[in-house]
Amino acid sequence: MSNEHAPVGHERIETSNFLMIVLILLVVSIGGIVEIVPLYFQRSTTEPVPGLKPYTALQLAGRDIYQREGCYNCHSQMIRPFRSETLRYGPFSVAGEFVYDHPFQWGSKRTGPDLARVGGRYSDEWHRIHLINPRDLVPESNMPAYPWLAAATVDPSDMPPRLRTMRTLGVPYSDEEIANAGKEVEGKTEIEAVIAYLQVLGTAVK
Repeated sequence: MSNEHAPVGHERIETSNFLMIVLILLVVSIGGIVEIVPLYFQRSTTEPVPGLKPYTALQLAGRDIYQREGCYNCHSQMIRPFRSETLRYGPFSVAGEFVYDHPFQWGSKRTGPDLARVGGRYSDEWHRIHLINPRDLVPESNMPAYPWLAAATVDPSDMPPRLRTMRTLGVPYSDEEIANAGKEVEGKTEIEAVIAYLQVLGTAVK
């Protein structure tokens, strides 16, 4: 006579891969909804901090180049509320700073320093030299050089559609700003655009 019996209750879940996977996904989904959905209705995460302005056309072009070149792989833009972080980088990041960022550049992966408060910390010329060859300023740096940014120019025809897309996502660009976006970047190099973007980072929070 066999002593084996069909699993019931919790034992049934533990012995069934399919059932375990389904229930884990269900629990994680419910937890995610409970955690994430309220943030869409919380004013501190959906309203810009006082003084925050949408990126200019040149700054937006620089941000796109920053993403294109993979700068976010080594530089986060999220200062956590720890004393060691705020002493080094400045005030901790708040959600209202990033309501016009699509996508935002948060993260914790730092091969290089966090850039959330880099705006105004160095001169334009410092950034230019650093981007062309980082080791001219920081001999021990392992950051790649980006000399081609100084030769390539921003395409003016790209900018009105980019601003229009950002407006669709909720960034309050006016018709005039969209119409003049091409003129603003005309003749500008990609390195100038990246510098313009870096110089505005974190400047809305004093």
